[in-house]
Amino acid sequence: MLRFQKELDKLDPEAAVLVPVYSRRALSEPVPKYEMPEGEMSPQTAYNLIHDELMLDGNARLNLATFVTTWMEPEAEKLMAETFDKNMIDKDEYPQTAMIEERCVNMVSRLLHAPEGGGAVGVSAIGSSEAVMLAGMALKWKWRQRRLAQGKPADKPNMIMGSNVQVVWEKFCRYWEVEPRYVPMAQGRYVITPKEVLKLVDENTLGVVAILGTTYTGEFEPVEQVHDALVKLNDKKGWSVPMHVDAASGGFVAPFIHPNLKWDFRLPLVKSINVSGHKYGLVYPGVGWAIWRDRDELPDELIFHVSYLGGDMPTFTLNFSRPGNQIVGQYYNFLRLGKAGYTRIMESLQAVAMYLSSEIAELGPFELASDGSEIPVFAFMLKKPANYTVFDLSDRLRQRGWQVPAYTMPPDAENVAVLRVCVREGFSRDMADMFIDDLRAAVKHFEGQPGHKPKKPAKRGKVYKHC
Repeated sequence: MLRFQKELDKLDPEAAVLVPVYSRRALSEPVPKYEMPEGEMSPQTAYNLIHDELMLDGNARLNLATFVTTWMEPEAEKLMAETFDKNMIDKDEYPQTAMIEERCVNMVSRLLHAPEGGGAVGVSAIGSSEAVMLAGMALKWKWRQRRLAQGKPADKPNMIMGSNVQVVWEKFCRYWEVEPRYVPMAQGRYVITPKEVLKLVDENTLGVVAILGTTYTGEFEPVEQVHDALVKLNDKKGWSVPMHVDAASGGFVAPFIHPNLKWDFRLPLVKSINVSGHKYGLVYPGVGWAIWRDRDELPDELIFHVSYLGGDMPTFTLNFSRPGNQIVGQYYNFLRLGKAGYTRIMESLQAVAMYLSSEIAELGPFELASDGSEIPVFAFMLKKPANYTVFDLSDRLRQRGWQVPAYTMPPDAENVAVLRVCVREGFSRDMADMFIDDLRAAVKHFEGQPGHKPKKPAKRGKVYKHC
C-alpha cells in the first residue's frame, strides 16, 4: 500500500484526479490495525478505509435499544461542528460557552421546580453517569457532616436503591465504599415501593435513589409515595435521610407530558436530580446535568479552584477537558424548541410508543411489561413458553436491521425475559408499522419451525445492566 501511495504522490494534481477513487489504495493489502503505519496516506484514502469499515455498524435510526439521541436538526449539527474545538473546562478562554452552560443550568433547574430565590446550583457532565457520581459524592459528604456534627461514627454509609438501577450506581457504591442496599424486584413489579424501601433505611443511610424511567421497562418509580413515607420515618426517628432522583431518561419527558406529577424539587426531601441531555434532551452524546436544590446541598470540600490558562475556575467534575459543543447543542434545543416544542415532540413520541405497544399486544403471543405511557419506552414478553424465545426474536429482527435488546429482568425476577423498545426523535409511525410487520414475520418464521431449539440468554456478570 505504501509503495502504491508513493507512486500516486509523484503524480501531478490533475493526473491524480484521473485515478479512480477506490484505486488510490492497494485493495489486495491489509490496512494496519494494531500498529501505526510507517508512512502517510492521502486524506481521501484514510477516509474511505474508515468509512467502509464503519458500514458494518448498525443503522443508528433502527437502533431501538438505545435511549441516546440519534437525530438532530442540520442547524444544530452545524453549530456543534463549529464548536468541536472548544474545551469546556477552559472557561477563561471561552467565556461565552461558559455563559451558555450557566444559562442551561438555570433553565434545567427551573424546569425541575427548584425553589424560588435562585438558590439551586448545578453542573454539566459528560452524561448521567458522571452526574450520578457527583450527586452521590455530595450525598455522602453531607451524611458524613451530619454524623460528625452529632458525634457519631461515619464509617458505614449505605444507600438504598432498587435492584433495577443502572450499573453506574453499583460503580458509585463500590468506588466510594458505600454499602448498596437493594430493594428486590418481583415478577410483575419492576420498581421500588415505599414499604420495601423503609425496610432498608437506617441512620447510616446517606440517601434513597428513585428512578424516573427505569432502563428495564421505562416505568416511573413512585417518587412521591416513597418521599412521603420517608418524611414520616425521618420525623419518627429524628433522621434526615434525603432522596436523589435519577431522571436520566424521564427528566426531559415528565415536565412536558406529566406536568402534574410530583417527583422533582417540589418534594422537600429531593436534594439532587440528574438528567441526560443526550437522551430525551435531544442532544447527541454526551451531555448530562446534575442539579442540587440549593447551594447548601453541595459541600464546599468537593469544589476545587483551579488556576488554569489564565483564570481561577471553580470546578466539580470527574472529567477535566471535554468538548463544549454538546452544551451548545443543548442550548440550541432549548431556544429552538422551547417548552411548546419539547411538549409536541414528547407527545408525538408517546403516541408512537403507545401505538406500537398496543399493536404488539394484539399480535397474540406477547404481553406488555409496560406500555410507553410514562416515557416513550416499553418492554414486552412472551405469554407462555414456545419453541422460540425473545432472544431468538432479537436475532431475527437484526437480520432486517432492527436492534432490539432482549434480556432478563433484575434479581428475584430473572425468570422473566423481555424485549424493549425505545422510541426516539426520528422514529415515525410508518417506521413503527414496518417494525410490526417484521416482528410478525419473525414470529411466523419460528412458529413454522416446531423443531427449533429456543435460544437461551447469555450469562451476565454481577454488575451487568442492559441500558
